[in-house]
Amino acid sequence: MVAEAADDPVFTLSCGPVEIYPAVARALAKPVHYHYDPAFLAVYQGVHEKAQKALRTRTMPVILQGEPVLGLEAAAASLIAPGDVVLNLASGVYGKLFAFWAARYAREVIELDVPFNEAIRPEQVEAAFRARPDIRVVSVVHHDTPSATVNPLKEIGAIVAAHGAYMLVDAVSSFGGMDVDPDATRSDLFITGPNKCLGGSPGLTILAVSERAWDKMKANPAAPRASFLSILDWENAWRADQGYPFTPSVAEINGLDAALDLYLAEGPEKVWARHDLTARAFRAGVKAMGLHLWAASEAIASPTATAVRVPEGVSDAALRSAIRQRYGVMISSGMRETAGKLVRLGHMGVTAKPLYAVVGLTALGGAFRAIGHEVDLGVGTEAAMAVIDAAL
Repeated sequence: MVAEAADDPVFTLSCGPVEIYPAVARALAKPVHYHYDPAFLAVYQGVHEKAQKALRTRTMPVILQGEPVLGLEAAAASLIAPGDVVLNLASGVYGKLFAFWAARYAREVIELDVPFNEAIRPEQVEAAFRARPDIRVVSVVHHDTPSATVNPLKEIGAIVAAHGAYMLVDAVSSFGGMDVDPDATRSDLFITGPNKCLGGSPGLTILAVSERAWDKMKANPAAPRASFLSILDWENAWRADQGYPFTPSVAEINGLDAALDLYLAEGPEKVWARHDLTARAFRAGVKAMGLHLWAASEAIASPTATAVRVPEGVSDAALRSAIRQRYGVMISSGMRETAGKLVRLGHMGVTAKPLYAVVGLTALGGAFRAIGHEVDLGVGTEAAMAVIDAAL
């Protein structure tokens, strides 16, 4: 059975991949040069230098030729040695899933989990180290997108560093949308990508690697080499006078180049501020309409996505269908443990602008009413506008 094609959405307010910036679309359409053409070699090195500046990191980042799941799996395979004990912090679906990769390579995986509408507390991490001082690697998702909640990465990183362990961070849907970087958080492997807050396309991993992480990976005999999962093979590929392990994604590199230019030209602080304002306006509207946020506390609610609890007796599938069919707005569902319990709207890249909060609220409120669940749409939009106006 073949599904019928639907009209293109008017607005994509998903949690990624996101709508890309027009400048990124133009860059993706540029001629695809031979990867050893001097023109592309200069672009390739320049993109790494821009990524280093955007990441605010001392070391040159690695760009892997696949969407960030490649980076996450490669990080597990490279950093985790056969004798390592891994502490996996699970505050959501993605945090929970990382244990599957960690278990392939570690001697033992210990899981510290909390309800998926809460965040990991630093004192829990400290207690885990007291109980198991042999913990060697800690894995954590900064923003667990299926819950739209944020973990206190800087505080966790300080504890991990104090115990001499290594921290592996999934920052895929947080970097570029909030104030987070690998060096300030003491991250050893910091994985992100262009297809969320940077407003780029899916297809690449951006990976910041600490000097000590390079040393650990090189000393790990099980770390992939001559493999698509290898990080080590790409260590010096950023240099124009070095070769590549295999052909880089030329069009995707051009797109990332444009996305980084936009981010750096606007200024990171301004980018973070508009993500935050958009999310705050949307959350205010959600609450004013009589709906409830999924996050147990607004203190841990993400500035790059918002999860809204689906009321008892309401079908999340019917709600999402009404939003898409009636208003042409595409949003995200829950996943695995959160499936059917919430819907999510992204505030990332292009859509991290306050007006999109009003668009999202209007479509969400209208869809609720269309399926028979009354909400006060007018009060919701007024609450959102009050947040926006107060910031102007």
